[in-house]
Amino acid sequence: MARIVRCGVVQATNETAVEAPLEKIKSAMLEKHLRITGEAAQKGVRILSFQEMFTGPYFCAEQDKRWYGMAERIPDGPTVRTMQEVARSHGIVLVVPIYEEEITGVYYNTAAVIDGDGRYLGKYRKHHIPHCHPGFWEKFYFMTAIFRKGRASWGSRERRSFSIRRPPSRVCPKISGSSSNPRMPWPTATS
Repeated sequence: MARIVRCGVVQATNETAVEAPLEKIKSAMLEKHLRITGEAAQKGVRILSFQEMFTGPYFCAEQDKRWYGMAERIPDGPTVRTMQEVARSHGIVLVVPIYEEEITGVYYNTAAVIDGDGRYLGKYRKHHIPHCHPGFWEKFYFMTAIFRKGRASWGSRERRSFSIRRPPSRVCPKISGSSSNPRMPWPTATS
């Protein structure tokens, strides 16, 4: 006999203005997701995943160090601790994506996984690492025989394209965004 497990995915809008204090943004989004989690559990959802960086707006395309204030430790930060209690009380597995600060100055776009009994099971770190200042960049570089220095760059349209015209070359195989999104005004195609 087949066993059916109901899963849910949440894609929610930010509750407050992006200019609001970070704690206000975080608090409003946490309350919204607590409400959504309760509703999902009542509908029989057993596994629920929140959207990327769920405690606020998706700021990763910006270059503003203010967003460092959104970072938390995993699993010991307040959001993961709260969601452990929520998972336990509803008996629901949660995937909780937040901005992680591993140590001072080292940040990751990370999803914590919490079991239905509230146990922290582990985390997944995305390969793109959101840094804000002095620009949106990846931390890790590779020295090759062809390029003196290769790096992912998220600046102007020219820098997002693959170029070997002048070293050091920058390689960025994919970029997220849409010209219709005011936070990411560049076109999605490289030129």
